Amino acid sequence: MSAGKPPHLYEQVKQHLLDRIAAGIFKDGEKIPSEYELMETLGASRMTVHRALREMSADGLLHRVQGVGTFVRKSPSRSDLLEIFDISDDIARRGHIHKARVLHLEETRADELLARELSVRRGSKIFLSEVLHLENDTSVQLELRYVSPYFAPFYLEQDFTVLTTNRYLQSIAPATEVEHIVHAVTADTRAQALLGVDRHEPCLLVERRTWTASGPATSSRLLHPGSRYSLGSRYQPRQTNTTQTSFG
Repeated sequence: MSAGKPPHLYEQVKQHLLDRIAAGIFKDGEKIPSEYELMETLGASRMTVHRALREMSADGLLHRVQGVGTFVRKSPSRSDLLEIFDISDDIARRGHIHKARVLHLEETRADELLARELSVRRGSKIFLSEVLHLENDTSVQLELRYVSPYFAPFYLEQDFTVLTTNRYLQSIAPATEVEHIVHAVTADTRAQALLGVDRHEPCLLVERRTWTASGPATSSRLLHPGSRYSLGSRYQPRQTNTTQTSFG
């Protein structure tokens, strides 16, 4: 089998930085070498280094401050707050009616960020769904979900107006690990129109990643109008085992 094309120079620069971030050489919030220093170290042109830094910033890996430098983006602080629930069940518990509008259901290609999240090669086939959820005909959630075809090969054949994406995925295999990150954001113009909010209304964005026994399964973005959605939990803290053993 013939070898594939070597990576572009800017991708080599990105990999150089990713390796050092993964190894802890460049830590969260730490300033990385300047463009000039990277040019000298790697023997790359300024255009090549600039493109690598620009793409890593767009992927949320770096944070560039004009006139100051480029920093490794800090991982957001988070608390264990959420568990996976099916939105149709949650709406039914309130005695209301759930409806879903499927906006997109298609095959797409993984960019660098999604390739890392789903443990596939960049450019690999993945599945995309975008669903608007309504409660009594009022929009309450805009769901964008990326799914590994290795986990759910028949995902695109489902009717998600009668079966939620979550319920279908749970029917394949339960999640063994879940990550949630919650942000306060303002929606873009398209999302404002779909959710029926004005440009000043804050929204809650829940980023969710799930894993099963076979590996990464999904990466989702769940956008909710702040005036119609809240987060909360109630649980019993784990008890510390205080059993003592005597020696005699």
